[in-house]
Amino acid sequence: MSSRMFHISTEEEIKKGKTSDVYFYRAREILQAEGVDKRVRAEFVLKKFPESWKWGVLAGIEECACLLTGLGASVDSLEEGTIFATGQPVMTIEGRYLDFGIYETALLGLLCQASGIATKAARCKKAAEGRPVISFGARRMHPALAPMIERSAYIGGCDGVAAVVSADLLGIEPSGTMPHAPVLLMGDTVKAAVAFHRVIDPKVARVALIDTFGDEKFEAIEVAAALGTSLYGVRLDTPSSRRGDMVALLREVRWELDLRGYDYVRLFVSGGLDEKEISELNPAADAYGVGTAISNAPVLDFAMDVVEIEGRPIAKRGKLSGGKRLLRCTDCFRTAVVPEKARVAACPCGGSYEDILKPLIRDGAVVRELKRPGQIRAHVLEQLKRYEP
Repeated sequence: MSSRMFHISTEEEIKKGKTSDVYFYRAREILQAEGVDKRVRAEFVLKKFPESWKWGVLAGIEECACLLTGLGASVDSLEEGTIFATGQPVMTIEGRYLDFGIYETALLGLLCQASGIATKAARCKKAAEGRPVISFGARRMHPALAPMIERSAYIGGCDGVAAVVSADLLGIEPSGTMPHAPVLLMGDTVKAAVAFHRVIDPKVARVALIDTFGDEKFEAIEVAAALGTSLYGVRLDTPSSRRGDMVALLREVRWELDLRGYDYVRLFVSGGLDEKEISELNPAADAYGVGTAISNAPVLDFAMDVVEIEGRPIAKRGKLSGGKRLLRCTDCFRTAVVPEKARVAACPCGGSYEDILKPLIRDGAVVRELKRPGQIRAHVLEQLKRYEP
């Protein structure tokens, strides 16, 4: 049995480069032995999105900054939470390759998974058309990753997160009602809902789980009668094997509640949802809990490639060499990748371009204020209103 309590890397091991693929160690050993210590520029670019995605939300920049601080390199990056497309450099590093090359594995890991989760969360939030979306996905991944997963989900657009440690780090209250276990142990949905109302802090919204024993319609009516105006909503976590037409089920529950004067009770849906199902449920649902689809989102397959050595443009086949600027029109959101020294005209729409690759680290020190998660999330939501790929 391992001497470690859990199978995770420590912060010290990550900072020392011990999570790197071994061939980066061998590359360093070869270069040192041959006396090759050159200044390079490397960039992080996504070649292709998973599935049918057309855009991504960049996440993981804060952790990359932590990893690269003190290495003597200079780094430019997009602001965390920026929407980007394929072929656009999202981060560049300039410095001695031997200073930072060993960290390629970790840097890609920090960007690829966090950006995939943030993008999936943004897709779900966009599909919800203003309805709340809560991240329920911590249980589907290793617990050591819960803070990263739910931070990425939150900045991608989720309105709340379930795991306590994640909410603490985000500076928000954790979201959630109760699992099926108390209902099963107490033997009755209404008893469990009343106990929740009696015991739990009044600032927590009263949302009753209504699919444990009986028909959702009848359990919703009974819970509403018991809690009255204290009931904020009911949650349907109905398993797929029992759902049938979920929109019809929700409409039936809505009809019966409204008929009895409980039109203020909101309908929450959870269990196996993604952006496609959210779009289908919008006509009848008021809010969503999304778990596996977000926490197990496809990673975004970034690559780190050297594009300059000692100021000379050079890159492997299939890559564009040389330093680049990433420009975005402040009016129409059009984005262009151009050579670093290219002269840039106005955007075809008549608006002005701005450089969105901005200094992050200079000579090993962070030079840009890193935004708080709530600010990043607001930035993502604002972009989602206007971004049309």
